[in-house]
Amino acid sequence: MLSIGARDIFEGEFELPGDKSITHRAIMLNSGADGEATITNALMGEDCVSTCRCMRSLGANIEVDGTTLRVSGTPRFRRGTELNCGNSGTTIRLLTGFVAGKGVDAKLYGDDSLSSRPMNRVAEPLALLGANVQTTDGRAPVYVYPSELRGARVELKIASAQVKSAVLLAGISAEGETVVSQPVRSRDHTERMLAAMGADICVDGNSVKVKKSTLTAVDVCVPSDISSAAYFMALGALKGKTLCKNVGINPTRTGILTAFDKLGVQYSLLNKRVSGGEETADILVQRSDMQGITLTAEDVPAMIDELPLVALLCAFADGESRITGAKELRVKESDRVKTTAELIRNIGGECEELPDGFIIRGKKKLTGGIVNSYLDHRIAMTGAVGLIASEKGGDIVDPDCCAISFPDFFDKLGVKSY
Repeated sequence: MLSIGARDIFEGEFELPGDKSITHRAIMLNSGADGEATITNALMGEDCVSTCRCMRSLGANIEVDGTTLRVSGTPRFRRGTELNCGNSGTTIRLLTGFVAGKGVDAKLYGDDSLSSRPMNRVAEPLALLGANVQTTDGRAPVYVYPSELRGARVELKIASAQVKSAVLLAGISAEGETVVSQPVRSRDHTERMLAAMGADICVDGNSVKVKKSTLTAVDVCVPSDISSAAYFMALGALKGKTLCKNVGINPTRTGILTAFDKLGVQYSLLNKRVSGGEETADILVQRSDMQGITLTAEDVPAMIDELPLVALLCAFADGESRITGAKELRVKESDRVKTTAELIRNIGGECEELPDGFIIRGKKKLTGGIVNSYLDHRIAMTGAVGLIASEKGGDIVDPDCCAISFPDFFDKLGVKSY
């Protein structure tokens, strides 16, 4: 358990870890490409370490020096491998598609939390390409067997960057053209990186077309993760002024800024630039009076990771907020609808669960209390923001899970007792 005190003011300038989504893809795609690449500012939390471990098992050579990685790829994956994906949903879902396209057999598995998460959503669209992917009652372990893939049209019912990416990574090894369409746009890091590596890929609205391609390794400088910056940005809005440096502002990832616009948060994008095909900026956020908001299914994909934090901000806002279309939260590291609602209530807020979201009655001030992380890094970090912004602070149960995506989160917050 970790005690966190309330603060009247929270201010500072922050250099934040690299983007986890981009780090995963830089490691995975370079490991399956021709040539060598250097990845800088990588986020080496537990999830991305899991990706490194799996790609080494498949035959890639990866040297790690702090946040710099040197990758020598192997276009032909090793057969008969067991791939321990740890707690990483990104690793197991993307890699299922990548392995399926390589004509090898493999077992993909993870910890108890990962083994509770749905995998048929990946296996079923891959089957349309002819992949032989078998789940265990719809979950991990997942078994991939050699098969010849052919291009197909795949219509996803839910906008999921992980599922879309799994199909695209299989599609680059399939004969013919593979087209993936989704109801709304989801994050596009895979498409951008595949294009940079020479893949035959075309994006048309909510559809992506890919043909059989050979990937060439490419150096990647990973921008800071807006999902990590969001916690410090939120504290700026609640308690003072924060500047987060070199943050990725890919349009498919800036849903938190859309939420800020609706809430009335004062922020500025400074020093805009492009790094490795990804837009970046320094983001300045200042204390703001916030109003209740409405978010629907169209808003959700671009802020899915930040929704617990957005819900918390709504608890500090004036008026009622309603968030719907977020059923996907129920199958994350925890049931984030349930755990977010509990978090808000436990620190003095009012939050009602919906099947696919929340109704939050803002109170402007929350007293503080005890937050159970349920071993979910997003819940732990959201809880830390809530306790710092509360009147009395409180405790977080099982805070260590933050190492999955942000190993030094509490150090940057200035919580010294961690």
